[in-house]
Amino acid sequence: MKYFVAGIALMAASLAFMAQAQPAGRPNVTAKADALLGRMTLEEKIGQLAQIGGIAFVPGSPKPEDAIRKGQAGSILWISKPGDINRLQKVAMEETRLHIPLIFGLDVIHGFKTLFPMPLALAASWDASLIERVHGVAAKEARASGITWTFAPMLDIARDPRWGRMIEGAGEDPFLGAMVARAQVRGFQGNDLTSQDHILACAKHFAGYGAADGGRDYDSSYISDSELWNVYFPPFKAALDAGVSTFMSAYMDLNDVPATGNSFLLQDVLRKTWKFQGFVVSDANSIGDLVTHGFARDRKDAAFRAFTAGVNMDMASGTYNENLLALVKAGRITEAQVEQAVRPILAAKYQLGLFDHPYVDEERSKAVVGAAEYRPIAREAAQRTAVLLRNEGGLLPLSKDAVKSIAVIGPLADAKRDMLTMWSGFDVDASTTVTVLEGIRTKLGGSARVESAAGVQIAKQFRSMFEDLFGMKSAEPWTEAQARQEFSKAVDLAKRSDVVVLALGEGAMMSGELASQSSLEMPGRQQELMEAVAATGKPVVLVLVNGRPLNITWASTHIPAILEAWHSGNEGGNAIADILFGDANPGGKLPITWPRNAGQIPIYYAHNTTHQPEGGRGFSSRYWDQSGAPLYPFGHGLSYTKFAVSNLKIANTQVKLGTPVEVSVDIENTGARAGTEVVQLYIHQRAGGASRPVRELKGFEKVGLKAGEKKTVRFSLGKAELSYWSSASKGWVLDAENFDVWVGQDASASLHAEFIVQP
Repeated sequence: MKYFVAGIALMAASLAFMAQAQPAGRPNVTAKADALLGRMTLEEKIGQLAQIGGIAFVPGSPKPEDAIRKGQAGSILWISKPGDINRLQKVAMEETRLHIPLIFGLDVIHGFKTLFPMPLALAASWDASLIERVHGVAAKEARASGITWTFAPMLDIARDPRWGRMIEGAGEDPFLGAMVARAQVRGFQGNDLTSQDHILACAKHFAGYGAADGGRDYDSSYISDSELWNVYFPPFKAALDAGVSTFMSAYMDLNDVPATGNSFLLQDVLRKTWKFQGFVVSDANSIGDLVTHGFARDRKDAAFRAFTAGVNMDMASGTYNENLLALVKAGRITEAQVEQAVRPILAAKYQLGLFDHPYVDEERSKAVVGAAEYRPIAREAAQRTAVLLRNEGGLLPLSKDAVKSIAVIGPLADAKRDMLTMWSGFDVDASTTVTVLEGIRTKLGGSARVESAAGVQIAKQFRSMFEDLFGMKSAEPWTEAQARQEFSKAVDLAKRSDVVVLALGEGAMMSGELASQSSLEMPGRQQELMEAVAATGKPVVLVLVNGRPLNITWASTHIPAILEAWHSGNEGGNAIADILFGDANPGGKLPITWPRNAGQIPIYYAHNTTHQPEGGRGFSSRYWDQSGAPLYPFGHGLSYTKFAVSNLKIANTQVKLGTPVEVSVDIENTGARAGTEVVQLYIHQRAGGASRPVRELKGFEKVGLKAGEKKTVRFSLGKAELSYWSSASKGWVLDAENFDVWVGQDASASLHAEFIVQP
């Protein structure tokens, strides 16, 4: 009886919230969807709520053609070739009663055919225009292939770099994450989804997936209400405000309730509070997995719980197709609820223009996908996302004229596939990817001897299903004799070269989904190789190719130059060479706090002061064995020129509650060459209804300056910047209190001012 009562309550809540949602878009979209709904049978409506694989990815799953003919598919995923897409679309358009086109979805994470730096790297650009442009290219290529929906952007805040999917997001900060989210949505969706250049975006994973226990992918998250509203929700809200068409539910339990069956997330927050008008898709198989969670009794119960929680579309589990019709006949859900769930899906198909243009123009696809004109954008993106962490003695940039021999050493020196990530498409062609070695050789053009040695091998201890799915084979391990020989070969090469570039880090499959890591140590014997090469006394540049912060504490005091290049995409090698030899000036800034080692995790700049702040009352460290300070602060990144931030002014140091606070500061290029700097503004509220973080990023501007040039940068701190969600009052508050302001080049900025907000 208790389950029946609970079910009626859930159904009533679902009806109330779903009734509020009307699909966004042109005014006639909803009317067209309603007209089509009026002609559909219940079975056809339920079929629109199912997304199935274009390949038989799940053992025992039906052939996609058969499911489409039966009206059991509204969307297809896991295929990307235009011919395959047209073949399945033809079945929907010619062999079904109402000729409703399919939406084809794919994980277009950092490019489609032309591959750009990974998303965390793009966040390191702190450049909305660049991020929007990159995602615009990705959308154009995907749409030209027939993909009309991407399962991106991933907007999960991540403060534990052991979590492999940190690579897909924008890092630790909600303010920066919100900027990145808006730019990604604008790039993917543009202003007109019928234009053949844009696709539906999907804000994922809603919400809290990035806080998984221990950084273990898929594990539970336990997040307070104040953290949800102040830290984890803002990027999703920013995406919604930018017009994102779809959301994706997450895999994990959030505070013991699976996100895919979580009506607080999908109804209370997303639909009731935020008025979301699009549709929600589950993550792959996550509806069926509600049984695995111990949340649902069986697959029928899982379908009921996910549907009434607010999931419109079932990705790949088959649970809706199996059970929704029976649930309607049993009176547990109504046909009206089914229609409410289907309506925004049909509206999206009208928005995309699929009823008028369902097929891919395969000739156009050949011209658009992988076009040469996109390669310069990929190169520029890789240049502008690289972060110069250290440059002692001005070792960088290297001189093309002075360097006569260069050793490019490391397992990632000439590894094409590892310049990319696991999310580089289902049909990855790494042949045109430029490696570090290739980029340097092209840059020097024969003017210097450029030789390479791997030195060591790197490999994962446990493979994931994705390596098997993508057909990736593990390299044959070296024998002990080979390992000694290759190690010695690399060190000997370093000894007879003028300069050494060490390309170290992680392979493509060492971060991403199902690629969490218990340690931040560099895999294999890379640390040993680095120390041996440094012991030769030759100038060494460390180039990191990786998806997360790694333990480079030793390198930070022994290697003079360190460049964080990330998994940088097809043009990564050329961009790295541009930076190493001064043809590009690095301007990237860290979107995460860089820990000294895994023992500091989680570490992030926006922590509270607590009972005894570090450095206060003689308390020098929260650990007895090492400093509690990060290796590199959030926002850190060097340049080949110097900048000075000065003349911080607050127009009115006392303002009334609700009145914006106007802040200005001067930024000057005091060096000898042009460059870019990110001017960052942080605030702290000294007292109020809740303890507030020691610092919070509330404004930034990326500024390009010629040598000697100065510019005034202005910020406005309004209600959005000064408000916070209070666990004491269970809502948003704006306190009349004293505030600190810091402006500078990273989260440790020292230029300070104060203002007071009065009642």
